[in-house]
Order: sequence, then C-alpha cells, then structure tokens
Amino acid sequence: MQDDNKYKTFYIDDNEQQDDEINIREALEKYGYQWKWFLLSVVIALTAAFFYLRYATYQYEVSATILIDDEEKGNLTSELSAFEDLGILKGSKTSLDTEMGILKSRTLMENVIKDLKLNISYYSQGRVAKREIYQKEVPININFFLPDSMLHHLDTTFSVSGWTDNKIILNNSDGEKISTNDFGKRISSNFGDIIITPVTIENSTVGEEIFIKLRPLKEVAGQYRELLTIAPESKKSNLLIITLKDPVKLRAQKIIDNLIWQYNKNAVEDKSQIAKNTDKFINERLEIISSDLSDVDVGVEEFKTKNKLTDIAAEAGIMLESSSELSKKIVELNTQIKLTDYMINYVKNSKDELIPINLSLPDNSNTINSNTDNYNKLMLERNRLLSNSSELNPIVVNLTEQISKYKESIIQRLVNLKTSLQISLNENKRQELLAGKRTTLAPRQEREIRDIQRQQQIIETLYLYLLQKREENSITLAVTVPNAKIIDGAEGSEIPVSPKKMIVYFVALLFGLIVPFVIIYIRFLLDNKIHTLEDVEAVVKAPILGDIPMSRSEKKVIISEQDRSNVAESFRLLRTNVNFMLPGAKNEAKTIFITSTIGGEGKTFIAINLASALALLNKKVLLIGADIRKPKIATYLNTKQDKGLTHFLTDTSLKVTDVIVHHKDMNLDILESGIIPPNPSELLTNGRFDEVLAYGKKTYDYIIIDTAPVNIVTDTLLLGHHAHLFIFVIRANFLDKRMLKIPKMMYENKRLPNMAILINDTNYEKKGYGYGYGYGYGERESKKTWWEKILG
Repeated sequence: MQDDNKYKTFYIDDNEQQDDEINIREALEKYGYQWKWFLLSVVIALTAAFFYLRYATYQYEVSATILIDDEEKGNLTSELSAFEDLGILKGSKTSLDTEMGILKSRTLMENVIKDLKLNISYYSQGRVAKREIYQKEVPININFFLPDSMLHHLDTTFSVSGWTDNKIILNNSDGEKISTNDFGKRISSNFGDIIITPVTIENSTVGEEIFIKLRPLKEVAGQYRELLTIAPESKKSNLLIITLKDPVKLRAQKIIDNLIWQYNKNAVEDKSQIAKNTDKFINERLEIISSDLSDVDVGVEEFKTKNKLTDIAAEAGIMLESSSELSKKIVELNTQIKLTDYMINYVKNSKDELIPINLSLPDNSNTINSNTDNYNKLMLERNRLLSNSSELNPIVVNLTEQISKYKESIIQRLVNLKTSLQISLNENKRQELLAGKRTTLAPRQEREIRDIQRQQQIIETLYLYLLQKREENSITLAVTVPNAKIIDGAEGSEIPVSPKKMIVYFVALLFGLIVPFVIIYIRFLLDNKIHTLEDVEAVVKAPILGDIPMSRSEKKVIISEQDRSNVAESFRLLRTNVNFMLPGAKNEAKTIFITSTIGGEGKTFIAINLASALALLNKKVLLIGADIRKPKIATYLNTKQDKGLTHFLTDTSLKVTDVIVHHKDMNLDILESGIIPPNPSELLTNGRFDEVLAYGKKTYDYIIIDTAPVNIVTDTLLLGHHAHLFIFVIRANFLDKRMLKIPKMMYENKRLPNMAILINDTNYEKKGYGYGYGYGYGERESKKTWWEKILG
C-alpha cells in the first residue's frame, strides 16, 4: 500500500484569487502547445518561398540622369526669342513638370516601342516555366510582311521549332503544327506572311522551340509607362532621374536611352521647324517692307519738287520765332491792362485805405508810384492824428484835402496808362496777324513732310531689324541643340531589385507564423468548450478535487496496484482529496455520489476507477449503478449480471445481497443497474433504494454511486440527500462553457450536498506540465505514432 501523503496536492478554491487576471504566460503556453502547427506552417511557407524565388521573374532597375535646358521655353522656343526685345511673345522658363509629362507621354513611349520592336517578345521553354529571351539570345529572325497599322494591333502567339537541315516547323498557340517550311522562304499564316531566317547563337539548342508573342503597341506602351518613373533629383535642381524596372536589364537600358533620344529628337525637330517658319516669315516681310520703303522715298522726292522746298524747317523756324515774340508781348499787355483796371477800381472804391505799390505797372516817370507813396504817407499821418483827436482838427482837415487830390491824380494817371497799353496791344495784334498770314502755309507743309519722313523712318528701322534677326535665326537653325543633356547614361545593378530574397523569406516566415496564429486564434475564439481548471474556476466557485488526464488506453479500469501511469496516479491523488472532503467521526460507510451535467462526460469511468482506487487500500467498497436510464457499468467492466438495481427496486421479494456481486479483479462489490425501466424516477423514490444504502452503510467503508446527469433528468436530485460527497464531473474539451451555469446553480443553491468539481479528460501536454502525474516514472499507456508526435 502506498503512502498517499506524498501526493497531497489539494485543489480547493481559497476564494482569494484575483478576478479574471490576464495570464500572459498561460496565453503563450496555449499557443506554444501548437508549436508543431507553427513549425509545419513555417516549413511550408519557406518551401513555397524557395520555389517562388526559384521560378520567379526577377526585376532589374535601370536609371539615367539628364539635365533639362533652362532657357526660356513653353509656347516660346529659343528661336522665337528673337522677337522678345519688341516686348511681344514673352515666354516662361522650362517647367520640369511639363518635361516630365512629355517624357512619360504615350506618343513618345509608342515611338520607343516601335523603334525597338518591343511589341514582339521571344520565349524559350524552361524546365518548369517559359523564359524570356532578348536580342542576341534569339536564334531566329522574323520579318513580317504587314503594314505597321496592322502589325501594331496584332495580339497572337505562335512558336517555331525544329530548325534542322534548313527546315522549320511553325506551330499555333495551342502547339498544333501549321506547316513545315525552309529558312528564308515566305510563309503564309493567319496573321500575315513572314520570312524566318536563322541567327547563329552559341548557347542555342538546335531544334529548340521558340515562342513568339505579338501584343498591341498601345498595350505594351501603356505597360512600360506604368513601370517608368521620372522624378527631379531635388526641388531646386534641373536634373531628372529616369528609372525603369524590367526582367531584362539590357532591354530596360535600351528603352531609357531610346526614350531620351526620342525626346531630344522631337525637341530638335520642333525647334528646327519653328526656326524654318521664322525664316520664311522674316523673308516674306522683308520683301513687303523693301517695296514700301521705295514707295516712301519716291513720295518725299515728289513733294519737295512740287512745293519748291529746300529746308522747310529753317524757314519755318524764323517765322515761328517772330510769331512767338509777338504772342508773349500780347499776353504781357493784356496782363498789364487787367492790373490797371484792378488798380482803378480799387482806388475808386477805397475809403481811408492804403493803396498797394510796386505792381510793375509801366510808367517811365514813376509818377503813379510816387503819388501812391505820398498818398499812403499822408493817410498814415492822418490815421495817427485821428487816434488822439477828431476829424475837425485843422491838421486832419488839411491832410484829408491833400489825400483827396492825390487820389484823383492817381486815378487819372491810371486811366491814361490803360489807354496807352490798349494802343500798344492793338498794334501787336496787328503785327501778329500779318506774321500769321506769312506762316500759314509753313506748318501744313512741315506736317506733311514730317508724316512722310516718319513713315520712311519706321519702315527703314523695321527693315534693318528684320535683316539682323534673319541672320540670328540662320545661326540658330544651324546650331539647334537638344533639350536634355545626358549626365549619366542608362545603367543598373546586376542584383535584381525584386523579388528580394531576404524580404520574401521574411514575409514567408511571417506568413507562416501569422496563418496558424490566426487560424488557432479563430479556433479559440469560436471554441466554447471547457479545457482547463481555470475555465471552470472562473464560473463555478465550488472546491476542485483535481483533474483526470486524457487516457489513450482503451481500458476502462485504469488503476491497479502495479500501474504507475499518469491516469492511475491522478486517481490516487483523487482518492486522497476525496478523503479530505468526506466528513469523519461516524462509524458508517461514506456515500459518494458521482454525476455530471450531460451524458458522455465520463462519470461512470470516474466511478469505476475511484472505487478501484479505494479498494486498493483494502477498504470495502460498493459500486452502485444508479443511472438506470443509461447504464454503462456492465459494458465498461464487460460483465453480465442477471439481476441488478432495477430488479431489487421492483421486486420486494429480493434482498440486497441477491443483486450484489463481487468483482475479484477489482476486489470490490458491484450493484449494477439492471434492465432499463419505464419509470426510473418512481422506482428510485419508492423506498427500496434507501434499503440498499442502509445495507451498504453497515457493510462497507465506501459506497460509490454512479447517478444520472443532472441536466437531463431529476433522478440524481431525488437521491442527493443521501450523499456525504457529491463529485460533479466536468469533461474537458467536451462540455460547452455555457453549460457551466448548471453546476454553478447547483453549488450556489446547495442543491447537491458537499459538492466538489472533478475535471475529466484534461490534456497535460497541452497545459505544458512537463512531468504530469507520476513525476516522470512509469510507462505510458500507449506509444504515439510518428505522425501523432508531429501533429500532437
């Protein structure tokens, strides 16, 4: 007999654990248990990556750098800049965005594809897939007798093979033979006539099949436009970097070089065409202007002869100068007359006021100014005396008389002066009229001759200007330069840019890890089964007796005296924990009821092996099959009993000892269920079952009762009050988590006395327990096959 104390591991909930803590280690262990799937997925992904890289089409990146000319362009090219000094046809600086658009234009790319004949592709058959060959690798040359308008729209595939003895075989896209022909002869086909000639290729295989694919020109141009990248080197730079990715490095180089050449060619042609048009325009205008200039010169000659003129400007100058002097004099006289009128009115209307002097009136004897001065002095003296006396003062009266006389004298002098000025004004006007008559004809002649000379000068200036620009345009036409200067020619690395091996392997590795993770995560997410003790403890707060690991053995009686397997050790531990849970003191058998939520959770299996474990302690054990609706004890033990519990319950003449049998191998007594009755609940409550328990309590140490599931029938609840301990079996990986509300309700409402939970069929390898039960010694129940070891 073994000492059970060394297995004392008791799973009783102490109600002190934290609520729903996230256990990272447990989550990692949950995924770590599936490491074999991760490993298998990674191996498959890396293998797929290897084959992908083995047969993938590698892309090579080729780039070139060009410098865009920064002269003034746009709608105005360098040729038209000849007219900029006139203030017309102003242009703007070259726009890099515009040039990038031109370089990536559909027309330019179509010219490149047409020039390099890239709408025709050649392939050779490899071991797994077709391999594209280019230029020098192509062993044949094909000439198409089709106009470009048709050839550039063809979309077809054919192949050529068997070029031996100057013979070739032409096949259609399905590999069917069309015809056999000689090299160099015209061959008719459904897409037009062709001539095939051989090309000496060192590495070519005689008779090798070559596949030829023709695609529409626009489709190929569109494809390469998508692959072409054009970007400035920096924001302030006129350098453009042209980049292209292609499976054939040489082809990418030729495309970029030809693209730049086509771009410069078009630019030069545009410039040359504009220069030619400019030259034509200048020559036409020179012819017209030359004729106009001759006509103007003849007109000047005829005008001077007709009017007998030599130097109209000098003659007119003398007359104009005299007329100008007279005009000034008339203006001056008019001014003096107006000033005289002002003085006359002012003097007449003034009352004891001073008269202004020094008004520049013409008076040779200065009489007016002298009288005015005396008048002002007398007026000031009179005003001074009036400040201290009255107007009756004799001196004031005398001064007043003198002032009056001076005033009359001044007025008379001003009137005389006005008369004299008017006479002078009339005389000057007369002289001006006479001079005007003399110069009447001179301005008209001067105007006419000036109009003629001005027209002559304009036409002559324009003529000389156009002569100069014609020479400049001729120089420009002779030295037209391209728009782009090649800084770095098209070149690329020998290492492909895609697919990158390290990235592909990394993605494959990542994919290999993510796919099983996602699948397992979804599986866990959709999984509503119970798997671990923690799943049960999170819902049901009843004590946990332990768990029984998954058994790979087909035997139903696991435990024996010599058995040291994990399952056997778990029942020994269960036996110990059950003794802790059972009440003591009374000298009667301990009644242990075993039930579950639903059928199939292994309660009968638990009952049989727990009874066997208790019997190993030389205890008297009675195993009763109280699940009379679906009995399994006889089936598990492979026994056959004529009478069982149902017989005893229905036949009052039977004694308990009549239906109990002894099982020698297990050293315990068994009361099997018997036949399935039509009224199980009524039989169990008719009082006869109490007689069985009364007999058992007097005769045995332990009574193990296998009862019906509590969620299906009420049989167990009807008998539950007899139990010293109720073991509620929950099968891992089988019971739905939503069904945990049944044991939770049973425990919280105390429907089952002294209820404890037992987890059945747990997977310890999945939980990550390295030793399990038995501490690593003892033999396994059965050895796993190699595929079970891989897939778990």
